[in-house]
Amino acid sequence: MTKNKIDAKLEQCRAEGRKALITFITSGDGGYDVTEQAVLEMEKNGADLIELGVPFSDPIAEGPVIQCASERSLKNGTTLAGIFEMVRRLRKKTNVPLLLMMYLNTIFRFGTDRFFSLCEECGIDGVIVPDIPFEEKDEIQGSADAHNVHNISLVTPASENRIQMIASEATGFLYCVSSNGVTGVRSEFRTNFAPFFEKIHKYAKVPCAVGFGISGPEAAREMSRYCDGVIVGSAVVRLVEQYGKEAPEKIGAFVKSLRDALDA
Repeated sequence: MTKNKIDAKLEQCRAEGRKALITFITSGDGGYDVTEQAVLEMEKNGADLIELGVPFSDPIAEGPVIQCASERSLKNGTTLAGIFEMVRRLRKKTNVPLLLMMYLNTIFRFGTDRFFSLCEECGIDGVIVPDIPFEEKDEIQGSADAHNVHNISLVTPASENRIQMIASEATGFLYCVSSNGVTGVRSEFRTNFAPFFEKIHKYAKVPCAVGFGISGPEAAREMSRYCDGVIVGSAVVRLVEQYGKEAPEKIGAFVKSLRDALDA
């Protein structure tokens, strides 16, 4: 089996002594073309992995920025089949690791094995499914493994006694949620990060990346002290909301500012 691109990229980041930058965009917000251009701009300006949000009518883990993007995207007629076609086009231009951030019902409706088979065929390297409890991950794990797709585990400050179990079994990377609650830009964090990450690092066998609420370069640099990478989503999605068809260039500049801060 060929090495998953997520593993290869994160090993490269570690070997080069730099933090991984993972960015997120809602697929089809502003049209597939805007998403495609934004992905290429993000990679060009230093994103190591890119999450493609699959719009869903009831995205329970998302704050208002991504919820609104989901609504706009669905009104545009975005579908999972359309996202796979977009990924096929992207794969002719880029080798950047791509993940789908999505909800379990979308996978079930599409057909679990058909879904993971298409992930492998089109070039999706991982999935993040925030509404599947870790204890129920076996509902999709077999299909994901069979098609060399990482099913990314999430751990939150509320995970407490489950951190050991989740961290020790994680593959690809461990998604460390900075705060209890939904995604969105935060002006401050209330989590006591030192003990949270101490426990995570004790058990995790894969790199750890922190997300939810990282709004800009300073927050990215601050949070990167605790782990191997940072995840930035709502701040990117907000640029699509603000600039529409002109967003990709603005997103590229923003991602460069994040990369520069992490490398400083």
